[in-house]
Amino acid sequence: MNHALLIGFVVAVALVSLAPGPDMLFIVANAITGGRRAGVVAALGMSTGLACHTVAAALGLGALMQAAPTLLEGVRIAGAVFLVYLAVTTWRSSRTRQAMTVERLERPRSVSRVYAMAVLTNLANPKVILFYLAFFPQFLTTGAGSWPATMQFLVLGGTFIVVGLAVDASAGVAAGALSEQVLRRTGVRRWLDRASAAIFGGLAVRLALDSR
Repeated sequence: MNHALLIGFVVAVALVSLAPGPDMLFIVANAITGGRRAGVVAALGMSTGLACHTVAAALGLGALMQAAPTLLEGVRIAGAVFLVYLAVTTWRSSRTRQAMTVERLERPRSVSRVYAMAVLTNLANPKVILFYLAFFPQFLTTGAGSWPATMQFLVLGGTFIVVGLAVDASAGVAAGALSEQVLRRTGVRRWLDRASAAIFGGLAVRLALDSR
């Protein structure tokens, strides 16, 4: 690959990752309700979803989905429904905070559940597929001595994941550390849960109304 293009790609994806988007909001929402550990696990789940998108794009599956609008529409609707489910369950959880003891509040959220939710949320967002198809080709090289396009896609995708994970995990740790400062204050925790539910609901509306 062209090293100058790769450096330019790193700078570009760093800027993209730093801009608050649906993935970062999802990570922050989980960190608020589950602490630093949940934030980092959510970031890892998002990165796993991106790894799946990378392989799909490299194998040409992303282009196939783009050529079949019905598939993308189905993915978009499924993602919106899943986010609504998260919003409802998080809101219902906030209503039971008052009855919880401090011991119960201090128990960590299931990391496997947080991880699975993050993976599914990322996979259910068709905008990620379109981003790969629109953004990555600008950094591919052709001609004699160039790597196969599949290999270049994998390298670019891996770079994107590493940079994005560093940014997202940092955001998760920061949001989780802030939320843990008020862990014993049940009333505040209840409102933090509701704020997270509002984020999930907002992401669902955004995904449902967002058009290509």
